[in-house]
Amino acid sequence: MQHFIDVILPIPLEKLFTYSVSQEAAKVLQKGMRVAVPFGKSKIYTALVYEIHTDPPKVYDAKDIHEVIDALPLVTPLQIDHWQWMAHYYMCTLGEVFRTAVPGAFLLESETFVLKNKNILPDESLLDDAEFLVLEALEHQESLKISDVSAILDKKTVLPMLNRMLGKKYILLKETLHEQYKPKQLRTVRLHDQFRSEGALSALLEELSRAPKQREVLLHLFQLQATAQKPISASELQTRSGASSGVIKSLVEKGILQEQMRTIDRIIYDGEATSTNKFQLSNFQEACLQQLKLSLTTKQVTLLHGITSSGKTEVYIKLIEEYLKEEKQVLYLLPEIALTTQLIERLQAYFGEKVAVFHSKYSQNERVEVWNNVLQNESKAQIVIGARSSLFLPFTKLGLVIIDEEHENSFKQYDPAPRYHARDAAIVLATLHKAKVILGSATPSLESFYNVQKGKYGYGFMDQRYGGVQLPEIELVDIKEASRKKRMNGHFSERLVKEISETLALKEQVILFQNRRGYAPIVECTTCGHAPQCPNCDVSLTYHQAKKQLRCHYCGYHMVLEEQCMACGSATLDTKGFGTEQIEQELLTLFPEAKVGRMDLDTTRGKYAYGKIIGAFAQKEFDILVGTQMVTKGLDFRHVNLVGIMNADSLLNFPDFRAHERSYQLLTQVSGRAGRTEKRGMVLVQTYNPFHSVLQQVVAGNYRAMYEEQMSQREQYHYPPTNKIIKISLKHKDYNSLNEAATWFGKALRNVFGAQILGPEFPPVARIRNQYIKQILVKIPRKQSLKQTKNSIKRIENSFNAISWYRSVRVIYDVDYF
Repeated sequence: MQHFIDVILPIPLEKLFTYSVSQEAAKVLQKGMRVAVPFGKSKIYTALVYEIHTDPPKVYDAKDIHEVIDALPLVTPLQIDHWQWMAHYYMCTLGEVFRTAVPGAFLLESETFVLKNKNILPDESLLDDAEFLVLEALEHQESLKISDVSAILDKKTVLPMLNRMLGKKYILLKETLHEQYKPKQLRTVRLHDQFRSEGALSALLEELSRAPKQREVLLHLFQLQATAQKPISASELQTRSGASSGVIKSLVEKGILQEQMRTIDRIIYDGEATSTNKFQLSNFQEACLQQLKLSLTTKQVTLLHGITSSGKTEVYIKLIEEYLKEEKQVLYLLPEIALTTQLIERLQAYFGEKVAVFHSKYSQNERVEVWNNVLQNESKAQIVIGARSSLFLPFTKLGLVIIDEEHENSFKQYDPAPRYHARDAAIVLATLHKAKVILGSATPSLESFYNVQKGKYGYGFMDQRYGGVQLPEIELVDIKEASRKKRMNGHFSERLVKEISETLALKEQVILFQNRRGYAPIVECTTCGHAPQCPNCDVSLTYHQAKKQLRCHYCGYHMVLEEQCMACGSATLDTKGFGTEQIEQELLTLFPEAKVGRMDLDTTRGKYAYGKIIGAFAQKEFDILVGTQMVTKGLDFRHVNLVGIMNADSLLNFPDFRAHERSYQLLTQVSGRAGRTEKRGMVLVQTYNPFHSVLQQVVAGNYRAMYEEQMSQREQYHYPPTNKIIKISLKHKDYNSLNEAATWFGKALRNVFGAQILGPEFPPVARIRNQYIKQILVKIPRKQSLKQTKNSIKRIENSFNAISWYRSVRVIYDVDYF
């Protein structure tokens, strides 16, 4: 009987593909194992086994698989169930979820090799120069990689030329898989067994008296073995003994030392865990912990609403401790990689090597090792801290999911598909594992608080700061009035300059928040008004003074800043607006003695960049830290007494229905970085509109007033959480084609859903990477079936794709648009 497997391919296909396997392979294959399969004319993909059966495909002939890659499943059945939910809910394909979910090193890639066709003898007089060079190179070696051909011809694009040679049958192409993950090998040394007896060892040391360096190496080896419980690496022995590698090599060649290669993890925690009993919860923390435990007995999800610096992390630690006693795994989700730096140190202090870290700054090899440790339920991966991608790890005994700063929009993935929200996807994951979820925030999202009000989620509240510390004093500074009276020093009000001076005089630290990186968003000619624009996107280029560059923050295009206007040749160039770089420059002028640091996307590109900046500021190497919203989230600095918000209006006036909610959250969070010890902190908010309701709510710390005001508006205009929203984006490089296609799609939707449709409209940035964009919003009332709505939208898309001139327009879905 012939056997077949359905596989998930890491490409955007709506359906699974079926391949033929032998009876022997069918016996060993399991759901979640990887196989290499041919797809298309010559490409080989890594696919995931979904089902083994005996039903041949009806539409096409099933090809044979290339090879079986795994001996054991790499992905658990629960993971695949979770992926299927994501694909259905977020309106994407299972293949797109598969590609996002697993580390890239698991997706073995096929590499194309060029071979000479020995059955054809080409006429050299008919060959062009490129063809001659390739065939000559194949005379000297059996095969060439595509990159080798590029190097020989000194060209980047060689595929068209190779395609011509393939058509003339001069060459053959062969696809082979190559493994991306390479285990880390450690070279260790040990004394040969024949010298382990006391007599043999004494004789050996006597014999080596004429080779003092070799004798010194052996003595150091004995010392290390006496103190270390682990194998001794050759590099460590070389460092401790001060000998050269040649000395150790000689000892190995003589048979005195034995070498061994050991596979080790790239991420190793060398410290020791301190007892978790060494810290005690305060009375209000203990009361909150008991409240959470009681809530979790009846509710799967509980919201912990604790003001900034109330000590939520200590409560989490006590909860984690209890789940570890039950031998359960814990997932601790954070919105930003920056937050993991401080939290890793705190959790490792309590739980030692049980803590694993997983996020995009880690290398592919490191992520593979964490994946394997979680899959095998190793002791070194009982607690996983990570950004949104860590929810895809293969948990087998997940007991608790903690989603800290749950309100953050960083939990939402915008590109590529799946465009998921990690908070919501993690709650579904916990449901599949029958695990519990804690959502933590000082400023909960309207969605989460709405679910509390409806009785869907449990609730815990912490209204005191740990240690009885007072909340900071928040003061609004009217820069409209200050500008009119000419009392601004650059972008600093007199009040802010005065407070910074006093804070620095007391040897305390300052955080300044400006939610825009670079020096200035616009460079404008004051003579003709020309401002350089990105050639690929509908945005002005941002000026970065450090590199004297104009950069596009959407596509990465950059150019050198010209000294004269590109339109009229005038040298009267001026900047409009300001970013973190300009604030940093102004501070160096205003406070030349102060040490100023900057934390934004430009300064945190490296793997350890976050940790270095945060560590340096915590150690008081900087007096003032200027940053974007990275500095607002959950960081704990003990010596910060002043926080300045440079311009609150840029947040409030953003064209988005969540702008006021996000402004309240961001301003409250950044305010919470001030005064986290005995002394009360100060927060100065510079604004042109100090009477704005959101700013007044921030000053009063009145979350309930903000919630009720925003909910009233959301209900009135049919926005979340009372309604669901699906954003449909249509993209095309031709403006007119896009307009026509978007109008058709919008009319078709309006015929089905009527007034629930907004658009199609161009977004604020209507062209990115030479693709024009039009957007349609579908508002779905809670009582309306979400599944049926999606099916209706998909049917309209199928009709849309059936029209040949619309087929090139790309349709993108963003469910629960944020």
